[in-house]
Amino acid sequence: MSNPNLHQLVEQAQTLISLIATHPDYKQLLDKGYQPDLNIADASTALTYLEWELERNQKPSV
Repeated sequence: MSNPNLHQLVEQAQTLISLIATHPDYKQLLDKGYQPDLNIADASTALTYLEWELERNQKPSV
């Protein structure tokens, strides 16, 4: 089994995070007071930073 491209995995993770954030069960947990130390927005931001780093490392150095 080959390893998927990391950029593709990050994109898939971003999609899953978006689906979780809009899922009724997740919204219900938030309405009941669920307050994790790190939240969906934190996870999305971390993945965005990872995407930026991947893109930066793909560009040839001048």
